[in-house]
Amino acid sequence: MLDKGNRANTLHGILLIMLFSFAAFYIADIPVVKQLSFSPLIVGIVLGMLYANSLRNRLPWRWVPGIKFCSKRILRWGIILYGFRLTLTQVAAVGLPAIAVDAIIVAGTIFLGIWLGRLLKIDADTALMTSTGSAICGAAAVLGAEPVVKCESHKTAIAVSTVVVFGTLSMFLYPILYRTGLLSGLTDTQVAIYTGSTLHEVAHVAGAGNAMDPTDALGIAGTATITKMIRVMLLAPVLVIMSFALARSRKTTSGVQEKKGKITIPWFAFGFIAVICLNSFLQYVCGVDSVKEIPLNGAIEYIDTFMLTMAMTALGTETSLEKFKKVGAKPFVLAALLYVWLVGGGYLITKYFV
Repeated sequence: MLDKGNRANTLHGILLIMLFSFAAFYIADIPVVKQLSFSPLIVGIVLGMLYANSLRNRLPWRWVPGIKFCSKRILRWGIILYGFRLTLTQVAAVGLPAIAVDAIIVAGTIFLGIWLGRLLKIDADTALMTSTGSAICGAAAVLGAEPVVKCESHKTAIAVSTVVVFGTLSMFLYPILYRTGLLSGLTDTQVAIYTGSTLHEVAHVAGAGNAMDPTDALGIAGTATITKMIRVMLLAPVLVIMSFALARSRKTTSGVQEKKGKITIPWFAFGFIAVICLNSFLQYVCGVDSVKEIPLNGAIEYIDTFMLTMAMTALGTETSLEKFKKVGAKPFVLAALLYVWLVGGGYLITKYFV
């Protein structure tokens, strides 16, 4: 992709995505956008989609390899570096009940999404990507699954869109449920685990947790975030299992079972785990209580967010309105049904498992 003959054009494509990503960071820092917890990743994919539906056909097609480089290679490195946000200490901090709830929610959401996708007659890739985003960590999970599922870019964008819609709704709904007493059947710890195990994005969990417990005096905000980060850790094993499952069950469009396909090992998932272990070691060596206190952690997180924003923006540039129309409203119906499961089912699972 970066071979000598095509290097200049590829770099032009990468530079274009970088410029969009800088703009995404600037827009995400605007107070109104910040209050809605729209991260640069979400702003990036919106900018990419705006570009796809306006100037996409006016720029040299030779730049396309650079755009694809961002959506493939940079994406993988972004997922690996995402591990610097996590440590094994976080798992120990909340205990087995939170881990159990996260595991049930993740597995249940993915299997339910696949089943509902068949009922709604949604193509398997879209159903799987939407389910993965709802199950684990929103846009980051969708991005992580994309190299394994190998679906078309617009399907990835659609899955991310569903996460944005219902994740943002949750960020406002959960504090309302808490303030009106509709979550009175749960203890503060259970509310935190419920929030962390069912909301889509890390930003959504942080936003909802802070709205319910601004000073973290009740431990809701902190425990919710840690529970969410454990869900993020489940991304790696899910991708490995997904890779093996897809290799065994790929079918042709006619529905005839194909010969076993080649297994795509998501090596970046193992890199993700390795970085978490490294970060845990660094936390121990530095003797700090939080990942934020590890030297250079803030800089690495900023670089990682920028890389993921580039990947999201690149995916957005491959998504036109025509492709959205072609897929229709069914993915959003699927996401809505999964949302009902997360809100209702998550409540019951938390109440009886924690």
